[in-house]
Amino acid sequence: MTNKLTILADSNIASLDDFFNTEALAATHLQEVDVIKVAGRDINAALLAQIEPEVLLVRSVTPVNEALLANNQSVHFVGSATLGTDHVDQPYLAARNITFANAAGSSKHSVAQYVLSAIMTLHPEYWQQSMTLGIIGLGNIGSTLAQYADDLGWQVLGYDPLLPVSNLNNASFEQVINQSDVISLHVPLTDKKHNDNQDNQISSDYPTRHLIDQSALNMMPAQTLLINSARGPVIDNAALVADIQKSNRQVVLDVFEDEPQIAEQLLSKLALATPHIAGYSLEGKLRGTQMIYEAFCAHMDILPKQSMHHLLPVNMYLWSELKSHPDKLPKFYDIRQDDQQLRAQCKEGQVNGQDFDNLRRDYHLRREWQFGN
Repeated sequence: MTNKLTILADSNIASLDDFFNTEALAATHLQEVDVIKVAGRDINAALLAQIEPEVLLVRSVTPVNEALLANNQSVHFVGSATLGTDHVDQPYLAARNITFANAAGSSKHSVAQYVLSAIMTLHPEYWQQSMTLGIIGLGNIGSTLAQYADDLGWQVLGYDPLLPVSNLNNASFEQVINQSDVISLHVPLTDKKHNDNQDNQISSDYPTRHLIDQSALNMMPAQTLLINSARGPVIDNAALVADIQKSNRQVVLDVFEDEPQIAEQLLSKLALATPHIAGYSLEGKLRGTQMIYEAFCAHMDILPKQSMHHLLPVNMYLWSELKSHPDKLPKFYDIRQDDQQLRAQCKEGQVNGQDFDNLRRDYHLRREWQFGN
C-alpha cells in the first residue's frame, strides 16, 4: 500500500466524496485519496490501464470480469453499490485475490415501494380491496414487498426455487402465473449451466433469462398486471409485445431487455415505464454507498467514521400516513412523472442509450417511506 489511494468510481454512486476521502477513511498512512469519477459504461480495460486504480467502485452497468481486469495488477478491492451481482464475475475476483463487496438489501424498501406505487397508481381500488400478489424471487426485495402486502391484507403467492418451502415460499411457478392479480419479478439474471461458460455469465439450475416467455404469458390471465424491476432479459421482449397486442395486458417495466435502448414498439404498449430507477431513493443510494464504504474500511482494517445518517435530512414520509390517506400517493412518489419523462425521450422510434443514462444520472432522488428496518 502506498500513501496515495486512487479510486475509479461510477459517477452515479451517491455521495462518493462524503464517504471516500482521507478523513472518512481515517487512515494515517493515507495522505491523499484521489477519486476519479466517470460514467459507469465508460469504465473499461483501457481506462484501468491508464489510471491504475487500487479500488474500483461500480454499479450494475459495468461488467467486472476478466476482460476488464486481465491486464490490471493494481486493483485489490471492487465494490458494487447495488443489490444485484450478475454483472460481477465473483469466482474470477476470488481467483485473483481481489476483495469484493456489494450492497445487498440497500434499496429493498425503495424497490418494494416502487412496485406498490405502480400497483396503486394503476389500481387504486387495491388500497381497500384484497387481491393476490404473486412474487417471483424472495430475496431481500421480494420478502420486503411481501411485508407491505401483508400489512395491506393482500394474499401473497411466493415462488423461489432456491429457498425452502415456507409460509411465504408457498406456491409453484405455475400457481403464481395462473392465480395472481399482480405479478412482480425480483430475480437475478442467470443462464442455464454449461460446461464451457465462455461468456462468464452467471449460471444456475434455475435460469431466469426469458423466465417470462411466450409459454408463461400464455398461462397468465389477461387481466394480470405484470411488473419487472429486476433485470430486463428476465422477460422475452418479442413475446411480451405479442402478448400485449393480443391481451391488452397492463405491464410495468423499470428494466428492459435491450437496455439502455428502448424500442418505441415496446414503450408505446406499456402501462408504465421508468428508466431503471426503482431503487433510486435517497436512503437506498446512501445505504448502498455506506455498505461498500464499510466493506472497504474492513478490507483496509480501519475504523469507519462516516454514516449516512449524518447526510440525511428529516424524513416526513410515513407508511402509516400513506395507508390512512392513499390519495397522498402522488406526493409520496409520482411514478407517472418518471414515466412521462422517459417517454419524452423517445425519438425516431426509440429511446437511445445516452438519453436513458442521462435520466438516471440526473434523477431527483425520492425519499423512502419509513417502514421497519
